[in-house]
This record gives sequence, structure tokens and C-alpha cells, in this order.
Amino acid sequence: MPDSSSVTFPPAFLWGAATSAYQIEGAVREDGRTPSIWDTFSHTPGKTAGGETGDVAVDHYHRYRDDVALMAELGLTAYRFSVSWSRVQPTGRGPAVQRGLDFYRRLVDELLARGIKPALTLYHWDLPQELEDAGGWPVRDTAFRFAEYAQLVGEALGDRVEQWITLNEPWCSAFLGYGSGVHAPGRTDPAASLRAAHHLNLGHGLAASALRSVMPARNQIAISLNSSVVRPLSQDPADLAAARRIDDLANGVFHGPMLHGAYPASLLEATRAVTDWSYVHDGDVRTINAPLDALGLNYYTPCLVSAATGEAKGPRADGHGSSEHSPWPAADDVLFHQTPGDRTEMGWTIDPTGLYDLIMRYRREAPGLPLYITENGAAYDDKPDPDGRVHDPERIAYLHGHLSEVRRAIADGADVRGYFLWSLMDNFEWAYGYGKRFGAVYVDYATLERTPKSSARWYAEAARTGVLPPVKSAV
Repeated sequence: MPDSSSVTFPPAFLWGAATSAYQIEGAVREDGRTPSIWDTFSHTPGKTAGGETGDVAVDHYHRYRDDVALMAELGLTAYRFSVSWSRVQPTGRGPAVQRGLDFYRRLVDELLARGIKPALTLYHWDLPQELEDAGGWPVRDTAFRFAEYAQLVGEALGDRVEQWITLNEPWCSAFLGYGSGVHAPGRTDPAASLRAAHHLNLGHGLAASALRSVMPARNQIAISLNSSVVRPLSQDPADLAAARRIDDLANGVFHGPMLHGAYPASLLEATRAVTDWSYVHDGDVRTINAPLDALGLNYYTPCLVSAATGEAKGPRADGHGSSEHSPWPAADDVLFHQTPGDRTEMGWTIDPTGLYDLIMRYRREAPGLPLYITENGAAYDDKPDPDGRVHDPERIAYLHGHLSEVRRAIADGADVRGYFLWSLMDNFEWAYGYGKRFGAVYVDYATLERTPKSSARWYAEAARTGVLPPVKSAV
């Protein structure tokens, strides 16, 4: 493999960063916005670290112009953000609130004026609370409400935004939200988590059709999946079967119908004791199988599994938060193991080869479909030095390693067209509150002052030249 300093990324490669609405916007009661499930969840005692909420977050709603200027200073060519559903459609149904849409119109105009390509995610986990009160994603009607919302946003922004992502990480919405309960809305029902997964899939397909009906044909429609790189502890048949089970629950439940037009038979069989899948109606999978223009892949760490032996049972060391309830329905006989190697502040093993393996898998699963890395990044305990500078050499090494694997995949024939660093700046990290810093830009939560870390400068150089600078260059 050539040294990374001697190989370049394609000239049109997008160098981006990503955020989500509830994690950065704040202004949760302004301009008609009503509570989402994350407002309710974060205000429920014991659900988030220190009882912290996204009420203010990093106040992007009021500081977006300065934030976009910072993106331009860092040389970003793309920015992935999400729209707050309850800011646009407060009850989850009916006409749009134009004041809510106006914020996103202003944001998009600001990005375009700075030469930054907007990539819009319709749903990053913040279901309007009224829809959850009506049953949430386990209820079929939510998929149709999502399509209605997608059409409203498509009509408003489809003339200026070319890159569209329907759902971000539907696995988290379904299995952390309705299975283990560590994410909003905090429910713990294995059958409901599988129903939610299907209705998220259906919502994606319906939304894709709704967007195509109101947007120019040039626009790209994609979805961002946090597909797991599932590795067996050994080549023992029982461990291989355990890995297959988790692969179905992590990956096949989504890419099966989306890419191949069917849920995996092995998934249906393995979960038969939990659900009969009767909520899959005739024509649903055809709707879910709507053609995609691109596929977004989110990657942080691989997982290592085996069959349970003796008294050891239960998938608890899976990196998805602490709960007595499993996010893996019908898989209590599978064990998750800590993978070897250095770890981030999240406790996640750093393994860039997993990103290469993921990319090449989807090159095989979906030949000809352009790929984007829509999230990749690391949390570290970043602190300013006495001069106010924030040095994060660990994050630089992390980015260098993972981007090197992206470049290797491109050299091996993968059509990867962009990379979105998670995240642009430190923010509200869901149930972890403000204790985990993923940003390339440091945020002082007392003053909300933004300070680019050394990793931001390193990434800016990579974006400017298309070549990965040495790890030590920005330290």
C-alpha cells in the first residue's frame, strides 16, 4: 500500500462534517417548535448524564452564520445537517410552519453562498412527541406521516439542496429507542423494536417516492445506515451462526429489503418467537426497495461476537449503552466481546480496517451505487491548554487511519464520493449529555465560544490538498 502522503483523493471528493438538529440547534421552544421524543426523554430524570438536555445545546439556531463561516474557514466542501421534524411540522401532521422552514432556508442559502454543498437529513431520531403519543414508529401510520413531512421539506428546499438522506441510523431509532430503551422514547419491547424497524423502512421508501414527486431529477436520495462490521470470535460453527444472527439484526433488517427486495429468511426464522411479521403488508417491501441514488455509511468500531457458553449469556458488551434490556431481539444466546486495541472515550475500539471492510461489503452488496461515509469520528477528553489552544493528536491519528482506509477502498475500486467527519463541533451527545466530545471544533459550554482543535486544522489541510497530511503536522 502506498504511503498516504503520496496518494490523492479524487478531485470531486467531498470533504464534509456532520451534525444533527437536536444536538446543536437549541431554541427548542422558538418559532412554533414543539417537543420531540428527545426533549421528553432528556427531561425525564435518570435518562441522560447529569440530567442534561438539548434545550440550548450549542445555540446553532442563533449562531448558524458564524458556524457556516467557520466551516468555510476550515475548507469544508459539504455540510450534513438534519431538519427538526417538530420545528417544521409541530404535531407531526398537517401543514408546515413556515417560520421553522425559514431557518433551514437561511442555513442553506448561507452554505451555498460560501460554496459549501448542503446534505440534508430528514430524520435524526427526533420524532414529534405527538406522534410517539399516538404509538410512534411501531405504528404503521408513522411511516405515512414521515412521507408527508418529507414532501413538505422537499417542496421547500428541493430547488437548492441536491443531496438528501431520509433516515439516519434507523437501527438506533428502532432497537435503542424501543428495545434497550437507552435512546428516546425509552421503550423496552423487543416486538415493538422489530415493528419499528419495518415502519422505518417503509417510511424511507414512502419518503423517497414523495421526494421524487416534488424535486428535480438531479437530486440524490440516500439513507445513512450504521451497518455493523460483525466478526465472529472464532471459526467455530456456533460462533459463525452467532455472527450471522447479529448481522441480520444489525444490517440485513435494513439492507435486505432496501437493496435486495426481501427481509433475510434467516432473520424471519430467528425472530419467530418474538414476532410473526404480520405487519409487513403486501407491497411494503416493493415500496422499501425504491431505487437509491447513493448510500451513506456510518462507522465507528467493529463488534466481536460468539455463541454463549455455560452460564454466560446476554449481549451486554456491545457498545450501545447500559440497560437491563437488550437491543438485540431473540439473541440472548449471543455474547459480545471487547475487541482488542486502543479505545476512544466512548470505550469503542479504534479499528480503521473495519471501515475498509464495510465499504467493500457494500461495493459487493450494491454494485454501481455511489457511497458516502456520512459519519466517522471519535470522542476524546479534549481540554484547552493555558493559551486556549486545543490539541487533539489522538483524533488526528484516528482520522488519518480511517481516511487512509477510505483511500485504499477507492484504490480497490469502491465508488466512495465523500467523507463527513462526526462531528463539526462538540455538542449534546444524547444520553451521555455533554460529557463526550466528538467535535473538530471545541465548544466552551459556559460561553458557547468555538475554538478549532488541531484536528480541524489537519482536516482543513486534507480538504485543501486532497492529500492526508502527516499525523504530527497539526500538533
